[in-house]
This record gives sequence, structure tokens and C-alpha cells, in this order.
Amino acid sequence: MSEFFLELFSEEIPSSLQKNLREDLLSNFNKLFREKFIRFKKSSSFSTPNRLLILFEGLPKQLVLKSEDIKGPNINAPEIALEGFIRSNKISNKDIFKKKTEKGDFYFFKTESKKLNTHELLEELIPLMLQKIQWKKSMKWGEFDLNWGRPLKSILAIFDKKKLNFNFHHLYSSNLTFIDKEFEEKKKKFSYFKEYINFFKKLNIIIDQKQRKDLIEKKINEISKKKNIKIENNPKLIEEVVDLTDQPNVIICEFDRKFLNIPKEILINTMQYHQKYFPTFDKKGNITNEFLVVTNKQDKKGFIKLGNERVVEARLSDAEFFWQKDKSQNLVKRVSKLKSMNYFKGLGTYFDKVQRMRKLGGVLSDELLISKEKVELSASICKVDLVSELVGEFPELQGIMGGYFAEEQGFDKDISLAISEQYLPTGPNSKVPKKPYSVAISLADKIDTLVGFFGINQKPTSSKDPFALRRLASGIIKTVIENKKDFKLRDLISYCSSLYLDQELKFDNNFLQKELSDFLMDRLKFYMKEEKIRNDIIQASIDSLNLDQLVLIFNKAKSLNKIISKPNGIDLISSYKRASNILDSELKNKKIELSNTTDPGIFKTEFEKNLFKKINELKKYFSSINKDENFEQTLAYLAESKKEVFDFFDNVIVNEEDPFIKKNRLELIQMLCKTFDNYVNFSLIDSHQ
Repeated sequence: MSEFFLELFSEEIPSSLQKNLREDLLSNFNKLFREKFIRFKKSSSFSTPNRLLILFEGLPKQLVLKSEDIKGPNINAPEIALEGFIRSNKISNKDIFKKKTEKGDFYFFKTESKKLNTHELLEELIPLMLQKIQWKKSMKWGEFDLNWGRPLKSILAIFDKKKLNFNFHHLYSSNLTFIDKEFEEKKKKFSYFKEYINFFKKLNIIIDQKQRKDLIEKKINEISKKKNIKIENNPKLIEEVVDLTDQPNVIICEFDRKFLNIPKEILINTMQYHQKYFPTFDKKGNITNEFLVVTNKQDKKGFIKLGNERVVEARLSDAEFFWQKDKSQNLVKRVSKLKSMNYFKGLGTYFDKVQRMRKLGGVLSDELLISKEKVELSASICKVDLVSELVGEFPELQGIMGGYFAEEQGFDKDISLAISEQYLPTGPNSKVPKKPYSVAISLADKIDTLVGFFGINQKPTSSKDPFALRRLASGIIKTVIENKKDFKLRDLISYCSSLYLDQELKFDNNFLQKELSDFLMDRLKFYMKEEKIRNDIIQASIDSLNLDQLVLIFNKAKSLNKIISKPNGIDLISSYKRASNILDSELKNKKIELSNTTDPGIFKTEFEKNLFKKINELKKYFSSINKDENFEQTLAYLAESKKEVFDFFDNVIVNEEDPFIKKNRLELIQMLCKTFDNYVNFSLIDSHQ
């Protein structure tokens, strides 16, 4: 058994492209080998900033392709179809035979078994696979016609310790690669992967990204323990620095303590997002003036440490200047500057947006029983930080900086917090606003955005969502459910649409209300699926309720999902299904009209009376419950009806000869099902799951 490995050496590939590239390339080769019946024991992919590698172990030197029957057109197909089949497979009429299948009679031909040389097959296939690589961003260079993420310099390809010979655009494969990425004069020949790995290991170059990650995390933990500091868990940043290095080392640096007086978000943003550093915190969670840097070399003379400290000091000096300047500029007076800042074509300016948010916030304040004036003031100034120089430099901090500016200028704490939390939640794992003023501003912002973009038909498609409208809609769902407070969302959507019209901003979408309501309900379904609620329970819960009852829908579904496989759940579903199955069977294709009541005066048995009594008890319960309904208790009451239901069906003949008795009994069963359906539409529950 033999080994195949391929190295693609290029200029530095950004970390954002590396992971997908190595995974996609390996996946494509795995798929190709399966299609070509090339067996292998193990496959791996590796990358450094300059090197992309794939490795396959345990490949055969030769492949034996067994003969197989290749299906052609149906024997009744036009003659031209058969001619095309013969021509495309390079065969003659004498090679064709007829064969009966489940779908009819077809033409076939049998291929011959043959042996293929794996070495030659790889030389043929590798260029084709490389051509299929899809880049999010690619470039051309020189006079070459190759599109690649960064200029590709060499291709090393080895199978069974022998080089593979092929060309890919202007490059020819070899068994050589560059030793030093900075000085490309030196090359070295390799025959197998272990030799390759061991050689670079002696140069302290780690080809395996998993080993680099382990090393970086180990060094970070060692420094943290030694210095008694904490590093926030940041898997994304770890992955990024792993792909930025091939000789990783971790050093500790520091900046002037005076910068600790500016908001910590500026410090974190500067270090994490702009410089790929790791900020540190003390045991109380306060940010310190020390930070960790993952370098690509050992820093024996301290020059790397000094250089990184100078870079961060320069950026923080700019940030401090902007902070001192922006925090003193009156937020209320700067609202008018939003008039010159376009929001989106067809949706007015940011000034228009905050005016709509003011009015939406006013409506929400009534539902939340909070000060309308404070909500309207929060909405008026919530976007002013967009015209600040600080947010211009750090756009990721919009909203957060507005909250700090409001706090510095003495605004009420509720207002400052509402401004800083207006964009929450930012993702599935993000926290949601909990304070009433924050909830009002967050919902007003998201509803206004969704109504606007749906109004001008800038809706998400199955593959694209350029304005992150799904995230915004999910944010509404998450905020409403986690605050356990339903809102009249349908009225808010309608009112927001009218606010756009009041500003003479007309919409093209005549189905805005329905489309946006359906969109939000879809996001509710998605949210519940993420909560591991069964799909049939989701459908049953949504069926009889609407967008204004998100919390109710979720709580009912969650409670039912919790007990569905337990004795109570089994009893409940079996009772309902036994009743509904008989009812459906009797009503199917028969002209029986049932009323919504039953006549207890013509009951013949105690079992009918007992079931009727139980139904009335359940109906009385449902009429007495309010917003504080205990859903688990409701389900328990429904499950308790199993005895009366089963006693009835075990002892009473529903299909009675007397049509009046039969109709009365069917009406009794219908009453039972409708009473159960006060909770959810149980007919949509799959009893076989």
C-alpha cells in the first residue's frame, strides 16, 4: 500500500480562507477517490499560511475496475437517443443488449474489467481537482491566467515515493518545495510525508494546525497561571492566530495604564479585532494593561514585543483622542446631523428612522407600562453615535459607544443601557435585553428595519440574506420569548408601515403584512427546533395561535415536548388518537352533520355519562385558566381522562344502528377532541414517533 501527498506552496493565504480551503480540498479528493473506487486507509489535510497539504495513506498501486452494465435509453426511445448513447460511450451496435428492469426494457452495454495504474490516474486527476477549487476571493498575477487565493508558487506531488508529473496552468509539479517562505532560493527534495514533517519540525515549523493550536493554548494557560490573569475564551481568535503562524510563540506585552480610563470595549476591540491580540483580565473581571501576542518567531531580543507595544499604543492614543472629543458633544444637538446620513435607498435617512422608532417605542411603552417620554428620548438619540469619529474608527462599537456617551452626559441609566443594548441579541448565543427600556428600543429598531426592507422587496432568499434580516427576526423572537412577554406584533408591523407612508416613503410590496408575519413565524419554528422541540409539536402549537402569542406557543410546545414520551404524554396522545381516529373514520365520505353539542338525555350507558362529565370538567378548567396557566398541570389533567375515554370505547358501540344514538355519540367524541384542542391541535401530533 502506498502514500499520496500534495503540497501547494503560495504567498500567505489569509486565515479566513484557510480552514474552508483545506476542508473542501480534502472533501473533494475523498469524493473523487470514492467515485473512482480508489480505496485508502486514512486521509488528512494540513495548512500553514504558505502551505496547503493533503495526505492519503494506504492507497493501492493498481486499481481493478470490474465490468458493469451501463444503462442506456428505453427501447421505445427515439433512434437518435440510442445513437447518442453509442457515440458517447465509444461503442458499436454489436455491444448493445436489451435488459428488463422495474421501469421497463432498456438498452445496456457491459464494460470490460481492466487494471489502472494509480500513479497515472493521479497525474490525470489532480489538475482537474485543483481547477475545481472555489475561492471566496481570488486573484491573478503576472501574465498568468490562474485564479488563486494568493500567488501559487509551486506544487509538490508524491505517490509511492515517486514524483507525480503534471502541469497546472503555468506550474509543473515536482518533488521539491521551498524551505524558507521569505527566501525562495532554497528548495529541498522529498520522497514521503514523514520525511517532510520531520524536516520542518527541525526548523520549528509545525505543519499540523491541530498541534499549533495545542501549543498556543498550552502557552497561554502557562502565562495566565504564572501572571495570575484570566483570558476570555475566544475560539474564533484562537483559530485565526493558529492559521496566521507556522512557528507559534506567545509573549506578554503591556500598554500605558492611562488607557484603562477609556471604555474597555475600545481596548478589547483594538486588541482582538484589529491586532489579533488577547486582552487579559484580573480575578474580578477588570481589564488589565497586559495583553498576549501570538508571534511567528521566538522573540530573543525583545524586538517583537516592543514593536507590538508601539502599535497598540498608537491605536489607543487615537482612540483616546476620539473618546475625549466625542463624549463631550451634546447628543440631542447632534440628532439633526442624522438628516444628512442615508439609511437605505427608499427608506429615508437615519433621522427618518429614529422618528419612526420614537413612535414605535411610544406604543411599546404602553405595553411595557414604562415612561413614554424616556423611551422616545432613547430612540431619538440612539443612532447619534454613528456620526462620531470613534464609531467611524470602530464601527463594531456602534450602540455601545452611544450608551457611554449618554452616561457621560448624565442621561438616565435606563436610557444609556437602552442605547447600548439596542442591537442585542447579535446572534444565537448572544444575551438579550432584559430591562424594559432596552426591550422597547431593541424591538422598535428591528421591527422598523424588517418592515422597511420587506416593504421595498429586499427580502432574504433561500441562499442569500445580505442585510441579515433572519438574524434580526430571530432577535425579535428570542427577545420576546426570553422576556416571557408577548406583544401585539401584527399591530406593530401595520403601524410601522403607516409611519413610512407618513414620511412619503412608499412600498412596492402589497403583501408586506402577511409575508413578514410568515417570516417571523418561520424564525419561531427555527428557534423551537434549536430548542430540540419535535417538529410535529411545533406545527400543532402554531396551528391555532398567531404572531401575538409567541410566548404562549413556545411554552405550550416546550411543556408538551417534555412529557410526550413519558407515561402522561403517552396516555394523553393515545386518548386523543383513539377518539379522533374513530371520528375521522365515521365522518369520511359520509353525509353526517354534527353539531357542537351532545344530548345527555339519550345516553344509554354510564360510560357515556362519565365521559361527558369528564369533558365538562376539562371545559370548565380551560375556561377558568388565565395568563398564568400551568402548562404541565393542564397536560396532566388531559392525561387523566384516559380512563373515561378508554372505558367508553371498550364498552360502547359508536356505530349504533339507531342513527340518533350514533350521531349523539359521535358528537360526544367530537366534543372530547375539541376540548383537547384548547391546548394545541393534537391532530397534527405523530403518535408513532
